[in-house]
Amino acid sequence: YESEMRYPTDAKLLWEGIEKSYEIMCTLSAKLNVHRPRTKYVDVEKANLSYRKRRRHTKVQTRKLTRRLLNLLGKILKETRTLERENAGAEKLLTARQKSDIEIITRVYRQQKAHFENNNPRESVKDRIVSISKPYVRPIVRGKEVKSVEFGAKCNNIQVDGLSFIEKLSFNAFNEGTRLTHCLKMHRKLFGVDAKKVGGDAGYAGSANREYCKDRGIQTSFVKRGRPSLEKKENDIIRNELARVRATRMEGSFGTQKEHYGLKRIKARTKLTEILYIFFGIHTANAVQLVRREVNEIAQAA
Repeated sequence: YESEMRYPTDAKLLWEGIEKSYEIMCTLSAKLNVHRPRTKYVDVEKANLSYRKRRRHTKVQTRKLTRRLLNLLGKILKETRTLERENAGAEKLLTARQKSDIEIITRVYRQQKAHFENNNPRESVKDRIVSISKPYVRPIVRGKEVKSVEFGAKCNNIQVDGLSFIEKLSFNAFNEGTRLTHCLKMHRKLFGVDAKKVGGDAGYAGSANREYCKDRGIQTSFVKRGRPSLEKKENDIIRNELARVRATRMEGSFGTQKEHYGLKRIKARTKLTEILYIFFGIHTANAVQLVRREVNEIAQAA
């Protein structure tokens, strides 16, 4: 479930941090009635604008601008800390939001500086911040044709009789294939009975999951290993039907939630609010479906 945010690049993120930290530094200087520290903000602003106006950017241009942005951001953060250290009570002049922004921007600066010095574009940065306003969001590699990376909450859902339930929600990437046993335990906790038939995509078809389901007599939709048999048996028919139902109902429910219940691009401003959006979107869709079923039952009885 994607968050409403622009696609982040190193240059965009650094400039966003510069704008916020420069504004905080100027505000603090004005409140302390001291001269604003000198920086090359105007020069870098012109260079950044010129860079953004270009349609294409070479690696040399990008690296040159990134170096200037890092130097300027480091200078602003250093001067802000100096003002706080040299003037008693300066920290009290900043709001809680400004203090939080400075901490987040400092973390972004350290991450980006280390990443720049390593000079490896494919380097994996742990807990990488991609948005200053939403520091909890992490890049999740999806490998899709349209967009290889998405930004938002990753959910592992189970669906029983068309109703969806959240098994795990995280803003960090995780392997949902290892969650099958947790899904089956959640099914038992919710409904009081063990599942007998399970449909899942290829990500869940690992050896551990196959053995777990086989030991408990659970029929799955996983593709049968080994050479394909010429004659179809009853288990093959059940397997194909489970795969078909999963592909239509579950994938269709994701599209319904995103198109009709506000989960396409979540516009929440905080982490807890975004989780609440997802929770209400999924369970509102469940409630509407239950009402439609009840209406149909009444109509048939009439």
